[in-house]
Amino acid sequence: SLKKLSPQDFLNFGVQEIAYIRAVHIKDKKAFAIHAADGTPLSVMDTLDTALVAVRHNDLEPVTVH
Repeated sequence: SLKKLSPQDFLNFGVQEIAYIRAVHIKDKKAFAIHAADGTPLSVMDTLDTALVAVRHNDLEPVTVH
């Protein structure tokens, strides 16, 4: 049950399966940051499509954050 997870277990939940993608602005240019499920930054890509491919290439399930 998820209610019984410790804070650390909850942080690690999905870390091997999920990557979050969110739009960011770097030097006034739109880019897409990829983060592990625990929030660890992994990469930044120029396009959403490139970010999705990179995540899937690493056997992770992409989730976009708005």
